[in-house]
Amino acid sequence: MPYRSYHRSSFNFRRHLNLAILKKINTMERTEVVLGNAKGEIQLFSDNNKAGKMDISVIGKKLTVYHTEVDEKYAGKGFAKLLLEKLVSYARENDLKIVPLCPYVHSQFKRNPEEYNDVWLKEN
Repeated sequence: MPYRSYHRSSFNFRRHLNLAILKKINTMERTEVVLGNAKGEIQLFSDNNKAGKMDISVIGKKLTVYHTEVDEKYAGKGFAKLLLEKLVSYARENDLKIVPLCPYVHSQFKRNPEEYNDVWLKEN
C-alpha cells in the first residue's frame, strides 16, 4: 500500500491488541489506539480502509511518537491532523506526556505550543 511518509524510521510496529479505543470522527473516519507491550499504533480508517497511522510507544507516563504516515490516496484531506488530535486526546485522557520524535508532530507542537503545552514533554 503506498504511503506518504512524514518521517523515515526503522520502527515498524505490527504487534496488536491488548488495548483498542475507538473514536468516531464522523461517519466516514474513525481512529483506533492499538497497543501491545508498550509499542503500538494510532490507526486511522476511512470507509473501513486503513488510511494512515502513527507509530507510538508508551512507557510509564511517556508516550513517544516516532512516525506519521497517510496513504497517498488520502493526501491533502487533513488525515495527519486527525491522527494528531487522537494522539493528544489519548495522552490527556491517560495523563501521559508526549515525546514528539516524529518531525510532523514536533513541528505542530512548535507551531502551536499553547495548544499542546499540557502534554508536550520537552526533553533537553
